Amino acid sequence: MTLADLVPWAPWLKSFHVISVIAWMAGMFYLPRLFVYHVDSQRGSVQSETFKVMERRLLRGIINPAMIATWVFGLLLVLTPGVIDWHFVWPWVKAAGVIAMSVLHGMLSRYRKDFAADRNVRPARFYRQINEVPTLLVIVIVIMVIARPF
Repeated sequence: MTLADLVPWAPWLKSFHVISVIAWMAGMFYLPRLFVYHVDSQRGSVQSETFKVMERRLLRGIINPAMIATWVFGLLLVLTPGVIDWHFVWPWVKAAGVIAMSVLHGMLSRYRKDFAADRNVRPARFYRQINEVPTLLVIVIVIMVIARPF
């Protein structure tokens, strides 16, 4: 099998990539919002323990698999001849946005572990601000892919 064999599969790869991105972003928008509410719950309370379960299931059941699928389908698209022209600036900006989203994903994973161990020290305001970052990154990524300004 050669990279040229991916060409007929490009529409399918693109479709599954977009589906994966939607699932990943849904989780990335929701997890910090859960943290905002979790901060206000009493440590060890039923509510706090419920948030811990919700956060773990969201991360492990949706966000992590969706991020992996996004990367796999995205990399397959990048490897498909004729899909990306790296002489333009937009794919580099998009790639930087995806890497930044992945870094944020890792940060949210770490914050979830802090909540799970009752070690969170960050206020709700911090998580409200973090909750805006995925939106900003998605705006940049989508504009790069659709409008291709550079």
